[in-house]
Amino acid sequence: MKIVMLGAPGAGKGTQAKRIAAQYKIPHISTGDIFRANIKNNTELGKKAKAYMDQGLLVPDELTVDLVMDRLAQEDCADGYILDGFPRTIPQAEALDRALSAKGEQLDRAVDVDVPDDSIVNRMSGRRACQGCGATYHIQFNPSQKGEFCQVCGEKLILREDDKPETVQKRLSVYHEQTQPLIDFYAGKGILRTVDGTKEMDQVFEEIRKVLEAE
Repeated sequence: MKIVMLGAPGAGKGTQAKRIAAQYKIPHISTGDIFRANIKNNTELGKKAKAYMDQGLLVPDELTVDLVMDRLAQEDCADGYILDGFPRTIPQAEALDRALSAKGEQLDRAVDVDVPDDSIVNRMSGRRACQGCGATYHIQFNPSQKGEFCQVCGEKLILREDDKPETVQKRLSVYHEQTQPLIDFYAGKGILRTVDGTKEMDQVFEEIRKVLEAE
């Protein structure tokens, strides 16, 4: 089963991707992990990626696809995989399709975890992080038993820059501009399945499981 996970920042797609990977015993693959592994192991592809990253530049699509395909060629991907955070743009999706097609393969499903923007802003702006031990809370869904302080180490909890409403709105704008078109792209191929990401985490997981196992 070869799956692509789609969804806005804060939609919970990463959490669901990990659960799906565990359920179906397939690797959960993110481009961030691939970049880090190649740079750490000083591979040729890693050196090329690092050269761009060190200059603060985005790694070009062709190189990103090469890195992903190199990872997909590994033994643990023989029975499938779940891609999280890639592709992010139409050119990346087209390049991935071409690379898979050259191997006689194709994606089985693209799963979109759909959450309205206002829900995402509320979700993320309610997060609180501990400056001491790194524990995370949510003022509505998972509050600290010690109020504004961490129940683990007692340090004061903060609202991270990334989680501030204005920052979240900017990230959502970028998502809608660059990544939203992927939803139409995969819908056109007939492999898109959309699930309601506003439900409880377990309900979202069950919904994803059903769409993966249908047909």
